[in-house]
Amino acid sequence: MSQGPLVKYRAMVASGELNADPAQRLAVEKLQLLWSRLRDYNPSQPKRVGRGLFGWGRETIVQEPVPGLYLYGGVGRGKSMLMDLFHESATIEPRRRVHFHSFMQEMHEQINAARKSGKGDDPVKVVAENVAKSATLLCFDEMQITDITDAMLVGRLFEQLFERGVVVVTTSNRHPDDLYKDGLNRHLFLPFIEIIKKRLDIHKLESPVDHRLARARGEQVYFTPLDAEAEKAIDAAWEKHASGPGEPLEIEVHGRAFTVPRFVRGVARMSFDELCGQPLGAADYLALARKARVLILEGIPALSRANNNEAKRFVTLVDALYEAGILFICSAAAEPDRLYTDGAGAFEFQRTVSRLEEMRSSDWGG
Repeated sequence: MSQGPLVKYRAMVASGELNADPAQRLAVEKLQLLWSRLRDYNPSQPKRVGRGLFGWGRETIVQEPVPGLYLYGGVGRGKSMLMDLFHESATIEPRRRVHFHSFMQEMHEQINAARKSGKGDDPVKVVAENVAKSATLLCFDEMQITDITDAMLVGRLFEQLFERGVVVVTTSNRHPDDLYKDGLNRHLFLPFIEIIKKRLDIHKLESPVDHRLARARGEQVYFTPLDAEAEKAIDAAWEKHASGPGEPLEIEVHGRAFTVPRFVRGVARMSFDELCGQPLGAADYLALARKARVLILEGIPALSRANNNEAKRFVTLVDALYEAGILFICSAAAEPDRLYTDGAGAFEFQRTVSRLEEMRSSDWGG
């Protein structure tokens, strides 16, 4: 019988699999408290829970749905790992762990389908009912809002989910108040922030250590600068993994298609312009990640305000590849931490830097 994420975390520290980290320990204790609350949880009935500092105390106990958890902090602090421990040890059913990008893409697709079917007056309500039936516990990795279509949807959708007793655990790099910061029509998004703050406990993982950057580097898969040596290395990587000339692969997404110029046995090769210089998005990159086990990307340039759209697509691409565990081989103008230092997305790119570093480690993908 599962004893919750804290027991597993202690075992991993004791075995040396994880280094002891007081900030992680505090975060996993919050997750353990939620795990305990969910053992006999019935989404159709409120439950007496505490919202105080330690989750108990006579003055803080109220009759209300179980609050979820919003775990935020800097990149590489172990947020996703701790959430996975929680999800794996949870006994509540049904439950689901999903990347926030992927979930929102699904929601847009389902809402469009519900609208076309004509079932119900409110397609968001129809979709929320289906989601609530499929998952009483939803665990999201990397909640962030960068798209106005997501910003306009999340408030109504999550309000409906919470009304149906769905419990949410999510990680993020930002405090809720900083979500969709400086976004178009952000005032319309603010009610969602209040919903999050009301229905989720907000906890900052304040570890000073970026555990991802501490991982050992392995075989070289990231080549810089963009010179003749990098070109040779990319060609050698293609020969090693593809062992053939490759053929074009057409990938269809929502009734339209884009082409991977060279593809063979799960190995794709594209240029930065072909993949990030075109009007592609999360759905396209997720579709590519489902087709490929290795992506070789050539010619990542220096990123800045001048090519901000391309930079945003690259961030989305890396998220999709990371979530799918794809082996990513690339040539770039600079090391990850020097690729994007000036521009509107420089803050968000810190997470991408950390992911690129992890994806070049010896035990990643492939």
